[in-house]
Amino acid sequence: MKNEIVDVLIIGAGPSGSVAAAYLFKQGFKIKVVEKNRFPRFVIGESLIPRCMDNFDAVGLLPCLEAKNFEVKKGARFVTGKEGVCEFDFGEKHGEGWDWTWQVPRADFDITLTDELQEWGVDIAFEQEVVAVDFAEDGSSTTTIKGVAGGQSTIRAKYIIDSSGWGRVLPRLLALDKASDIPIHATIFTHVTDVNRPEGKEGTMITFDVIDTDTWLWVIPFSNGDCSIGYVGTIEYLDSFAGTPTEKLREMMKLSEYYHERFEGLEYKFEPRQIKNFSASVKQLYGKGFALTGNSAEFLDPVFSSGVTFATESAHLSAQLIARELTGETVNWEKEYKEYIMYGVNVFSTYVKEWYTGNLQKIFFHSKVNESIKKQICAVLAGYVWDKTNPFVKNHDRLVKTVAHIATMEMERTTNA
Repeated sequence: MKNEIVDVLIIGAGPSGSVAAAYLFKQGFKIKVVEKNRFPRFVIGESLIPRCMDNFDAVGLLPCLEAKNFEVKKGARFVTGKEGVCEFDFGEKHGEGWDWTWQVPRADFDITLTDELQEWGVDIAFEQEVVAVDFAEDGSSTTTIKGVAGGQSTIRAKYIIDSSGWGRVLPRLLALDKASDIPIHATIFTHVTDVNRPEGKEGTMITFDVIDTDTWLWVIPFSNGDCSIGYVGTIEYLDSFAGTPTEKLREMMKLSEYYHERFEGLEYKFEPRQIKNFSASVKQLYGKGFALTGNSAEFLDPVFSSGVTFATESAHLSAQLIARELTGETVNWEKEYKEYIMYGVNVFSTYVKEWYTGNLQKIFFHSKVNESIKKQICAVLAGYVWDKTNPFVKNHDRLVKTVAHIATMEMERTTNA
């Protein structure tokens, strides 16, 4: 059995693991990344938001991504029917920060990151599954790895960063999972070759087509001519459609007044995939000798595309804190990691929950647009959920409800006039 000794073991080679690896490698630590899959591999989470660009830039991964010419995302659009449209331009948001990001086929995006890291000399072992972890009192660990092709090895590390995403390795092995308080939903999705794509902005813009309070369609065009399409709704609603996954999604596409014609009759590039009850949470974000990042810790909902931003933010921060601790500094993980990350998670959670109460939809589709409020909400949708100069960040728990109530009252007055 092969035995290795490293400073930091990183589980998972997606955006979260790649950002953590890039930072720690550049700081001179001995690291190893283990990834259960062989890249490229399909994964959902194809729409980014601008805040994640700060993290790719900070660790030196931006140039390799820019070279791939992914579809530029300068905002997001929400539609209902053919008439109701609310468009957010990231260049018209509250505060400073990136005003664009990308829409990406994640298979291409993620392997771009790992190819770059391997060019630097980062040790990434693909098709290696973590099957057991044993922590010592000082936080050091011995991790047992099983190769997909057989054989086992162990890795001794001073710290572990779990960036395993949906694999949720440490939450499973250490019994850290807990129920999320985000409303339970399911999704069904696929890719198509977007042969009917309109010219110009209309053909490239990410859009959320709102069918009802709980049900919506995403449309995410890629620069390679493909497009990701997928519905989110309650489990009961999605289960009410009969037939194969392809038959279900074809029937659901008829619900979209805006997009039905564009995608009617197109062949799906793979049998639509379904995920049920995708929101996730944990009892703790860190422990003696480990930190959880990205989807390994918290996943909210795909409606505002926050996944990669929280993945990279938590990865970059945890890597910095581990580097400090390994060089002899004292780190207050509760304050510097948990409280910081959870502040942003709680802000975004408010917006996800208020989406499914219908309050955000009332604000988005209100006939009278308050430009100041729109800019502040736009900054949240861009991922700047730690900017307390923004009232819709600082007072997130009450402002959305208040503005939605005002919008409702105004609509009622207009109706009764």
